[in-house]
Amino acid sequence: MSVTQLSRRRVGAIFRKELREYRRNGQVVGTMIVIPLIFVIPPLLNIFALPASSATVLKHGDPLLYMLGIPALAPAVIAAFSIVGERQQGTLEPVLTTPIRREEFVLGKALSALIPSVGVAYFVYALTVAAIGALAKPAVAAPLLAAWSIWLGIAISARSSDVRVAQQIGMLANLPSVALVALVAYNVIHPSSGLAVAAGALLVVLNALGWRFASATFARERLIVGAR
Repeated sequence: MSVTQLSRRRVGAIFRKELREYRRNGQVVGTMIVIPLIFVIPPLLNIFALPASSATVLKHGDPLLYMLGIPALAPAVIAAFSIVGERQQGTLEPVLTTPIRREEFVLGKALSALIPSVGVAYFVYALTVAAIGALAKPAVAAPLLAAWSIWLGIAISARSSDVRVAQQIGMLANLPSVALVALVAYNVIHPSSGLAVAAGALLVVLNALGWRFASATFARERLIVGAR
């Protein structure tokens, strides 16, 4: 199925429905609060502990790269809830009886996890930059990183029968991304323009494949009857 064949109306309907569900789900709201705090506190502690004579290291903004862990991990937890959570609540079957295509359904789910997660990531980043008075540029890799974690989370959610198990597996599946971000943030892997371009190109390819893979795991008949 090509992108031009997608129905924006159906994708938008799923997107809006998901946002309404998030507002009523305390677990999702808690995730969007707790995970940013986990990734913003360590770099802030390190930065504020620097003596004035060492403040020039902030020009590179490397510790702030650690906050890429927010779009790497937060959307994975939300995406892992997206399908199996609805199965447990009994709200998935009515949606599956509509004529929506599986690619549209998965894309609507993905957008509803991507936009809030990336929005929170940039908001936290902006607050942190304001707090330390740095002039670092935002990490442009955040949306690509978040999208990749979402495709993994949706694929896991489509094959799971328990929300907590899906979220735990989703977090574990994205730990390599978080570990890589941490290594770059603390200069174990030296950040460079070449590394950023290569990582960005790889993520573009992975996201294109991830959408197809997540759609392929979405078996309408299996989900309706409740089979694994």
